[in-house]
Amino acid sequence: MVDVTAKPETARMAVARGFLKLKPATLRLIQDAALPKGDVYAVARLAGILAAKRVHELIPLCHSLLITGTEIAFRERRRPCGIEIESQVATTGRTGAEMEALTAVSVAALTLYDMCKAVDKEMVIGDMRLVMKSGGRSGLYRRAGEAPSVLGG
Repeated sequence: MVDVTAKPETARMAVARGFLKLKPATLRLIQDAALPKGDVYAVARLAGILAAKRVHELIPLCHSLLITGTEIAFRERRRPCGIEIESQVATTGRTGAEMEALTAVSVAALTLYDMCKAVDKEMVIGDMRLVMKSGGRSGLYRRAGEAPSVLGG
């Protein structure tokens, strides 16, 4: 683990995105709240938030962060058909929240997959990426070509 003792504490934030490609019929079932496991967005949102809080237990050498805020949003897309997942994680500390934001998106996507797998075996999880991060020595980073965060980041 990298020693971050000498680094100053700063406000930090990271935004990540991913995409779950699925069949149009599956998206309609989600929109109609007709899946047997219930409200897929509520469950996936909670799973993503919980995952962000446990990154240090999942990924070797990641520091434990005191997360001050985590939000997750979902955007339904028709072409390609699927759900874009976005997470925003905030902290004040000596290391960034990129891994927490990426893990939140990953686990939210896996949860959506789990909730829908009985009706759609063709789903594909992908396009995981850091969209934006702020704070720390390197300052602000924004991925070129990305739309602004729906969460305000």
